[in-house]
Amino acid sequence: MGVALHPQVPRRWFRHTIPLAIFALLLYLCGRSLRSLSGCGSGALSCITEGSSPLQVQQQSGSLEASEPEKPQCLGPQGMLGRMMGPFRASLNPEGDVELSQYLAGWRELIKFLSPFGSIFAFATSEAFTKVTALEARVQGPDAAQYKSLAAMVAWERRAGLLEQPGIAPRDSARSSGSRTTLLLHRALRWSQLCLHRVATGTLGGPDAGEQCNDAYGTVLGPHHPWLVRQAVRLAFLSFPGRGRLLELACPGTREAEARAALDRAAGTLEDVYNRTQGLLAEHGLLQLA
Repeated sequence: MGVALHPQVPRRWFRHTIPLAIFALLLYLCGRSLRSLSGCGSGALSCITEGSSPLQVQQQSGSLEASEPEKPQCLGPQGMLGRMMGPFRASLNPEGDVELSQYLAGWRELIKFLSPFGSIFAFATSEAFTKVTALEARVQGPDAAQYKSLAAMVAWERRAGLLEQPGIAPRDSARSSGSRTTLLLHRALRWSQLCLHRVATGTLGGPDAGEQCNDAYGTVLGPHHPWLVRQAVRLAFLSFPGRGRLLELACPGTREAEARAALDRAAGTLEDVYNRTQGLLAEHGLLQLA
């Protein structure tokens, strides 16, 4: 009776084992098919390696393909702000001095930039243009070698006895020393920088752009102007363009947030030049020259 049972054992074993073997074979064949379709053969570089999740691979490839956001055209070499910032940056030489030719080139671009902003800037840029032209005549004149940089100019004019007495204006403004002319441009640059910065960073519901730029004028230039000029400037600010219009003029074709950021970068460049010039003028005791 025990002998009759033995033939049934292999039959039951085969009955369960054969379907499992067929199922395992199908899994193996499916796996090979999927690998060949996805390019995951031996030596394939595009397969996901063991231990890396698909999300990690996507993030890595994304970081390689992602590029920095393009800066607005107004900050580019052909943009209004870019053309102004370039020479001003170039004026800051590694020795801690200010290259006058680049400084004046930056001023010329700043004048072009500010001129469309309204009557108050037309007045200011007209004054600045006169001073830039006068200083350029020295930078390009027979003593050009002495006017390469701010520090060189101050040292030479002091040796040559060309510096005015502090607080005493020359009878003929056209004959002002280069150092005095630079000091007047320096103050105007500070006003421009403060005004542009406040236009860029002013908050909704806060003071309007005209009020902020008028306040900057009162801080920087007002103390050096007679009462009649201060009153004329105050009236001129009543017709000052709104913040939106100024931002549109500064960086056309961009959203407000981008225009604000671009204008603030430009104001930052002016501040760097102002700080360098301020330090040099203070070092030579010329802040009260005019």
